[in-house]
Amino acid sequence: MKTSQKSHQAGFSLLEVLVGLVILAIGLLGLAGMQMVSLKQNNEAYLRSQATFHAYDILDKMRANRVLALDEHYITSFDQSPDSAVLPGVVYNDLVAWKTSLQSVFPGPGKGSIAMTNGTMVNVTITWRETSDQNATAWQTFTTQTEL
Repeated sequence: MKTSQKSHQAGFSLLEVLVGLVILAIGLLGLAGMQMVSLKQNNEAYLRSQATFHAYDILDKMRANRVLALDEHYITSFDQSPDSAVLPGVVYNDLVAWKTSLQSVFPGPGKGSIAMTNGTMVNVTITWRETSDQNATAWQTFTTQTEL
């Protein structure tokens, strides 16, 4: 005796394909979000390493001119511009180059200050914004302290 067999549909239905595409789209959006976070954090790490480099750069210049540094010629605040009439030539050139570099490397732009305590302790502070948006209020700060 022969029984009739029902034929079963082979392949995917349109609904299954659409569900698969929705799942794929959600996965790709998540991947794009992770990529954006990664790029942002990579940029933050780059700026922090630049701050470290610039802080140690000015400290090396101060050590090269230790007598002038100990006489507190390198002391400067965030908004203070070096004055060629008051500062020795080498100190003026070092500070102008340092402050100009901070303004060009960092968004916001970057600013730096140098302070001395106890005669030989030097505090270098560099601040910048994470973006060049002037309305952004979150300043990042890198500070290092060392002895000349």
